[in-house]
Amino acid sequence: MKLLVTGGSGFIGSNFIRHVLATHSDDRVVNLDKLTYAGNPANLADLEHDPRYAFVQGDICDATLVRDVIRGVDAAVNFAAESHVDRSLMEPDAFLKTDVFGVFTLLEAVKELKIPRFVHISTDEVYGSVERGSSRESDAVRPSNPYSASKAGGDLLVLAHWHTHRVPVLITRSSNNFGPYQYPEKVIPLFVTNALDDQSLPLYGDGKNVRDWLYVLDNCAGIDLVLRKGGEGEVYNIGGGHEVENIVLTRQILQLTGKPETLIQPVKDRPGHDRRYSVDSKKVRQLGWTPRHRFGDALAATVAWYRAHEAWWRPLKSGEFRAYYEKQYGHR
Repeated sequence: MKLLVTGGSGFIGSNFIRHVLATHSDDRVVNLDKLTYAGNPANLADLEHDPRYAFVQGDICDATLVRDVIRGVDAAVNFAAESHVDRSLMEPDAFLKTDVFGVFTLLEAVKELKIPRFVHISTDEVYGSVERGSSRESDAVRPSNPYSASKAGGDLLVLAHWHTHRVPVLITRSSNNFGPYQYPEKVIPLFVTNALDDQSLPLYGDGKNVRDWLYVLDNCAGIDLVLRKGGEGEVYNIGGGHEVENIVLTRQILQLTGKPETLIQPVKDRPGHDRRYSVDSKKVRQLGWTPRHRFGDALAATVAWYRAHEAWWRPLKSGEFRAYYEKQYGHR
């Protein structure tokens, strides 16, 4: 297959590209990425000389560019998104532009050029907070912050193009991802790198919010399976099955980094903080997917990766990141 991967220089997208090229020797990938703060060319530096890989810098909201790069591909996989809840509370307009209008631009190109397959990467956060049980693909979306609302809007546009025009779309909604190459604003890389530098770990509220953690390579395998075997017009949840309270996760990170719990710094909770996410993954499991990495092992491997790759993350935690960090946590 020839694939267009949008947002391929980000965390999940770069891991997906590497997964595809490692497991499908005849596939080719074109990576379209705007290279915002979270898009990092270093994430795929090892593929620069691979003849099966090509990079194009650009915005998925640019309709002319999108038509040019998508023409002739066998499938497009859309990872491009603004993806951090905290930032969406500060600057929601950027989320609406990329996560809604950008998705619309891609869909229109897929429809016009009759691209055979379009996989849209979404999130379990569109279901909103789940007090008990697990969200199914047929459940209504109930987003509770600008990020999840923008992602839900993109999902609905994708499904509308299926119902109205029979555009061959699929959606994956994964639980919280972690692993190598994750920008250090997210909780695991933030807490790991802060701990390695003996800096405080800003823990929201009482720390009892629950997230279901999914190792990024398991998510990539699930997305790849949906791309090749999923049913058109269908949504697939991909959950790790490892629900952990944030305080428990924080303590595990401190144990793995050999740092004291005195580094934990409770801070004022963010507005509308969802208490718990949980998804039912039976549907994707019926396609043959199952997570292969135990949470504890994958977390230890992730901590070891950040410990060994200071040259990757340390430059990221200056400049733009430092200004964001002070704005986000300074008043708390």
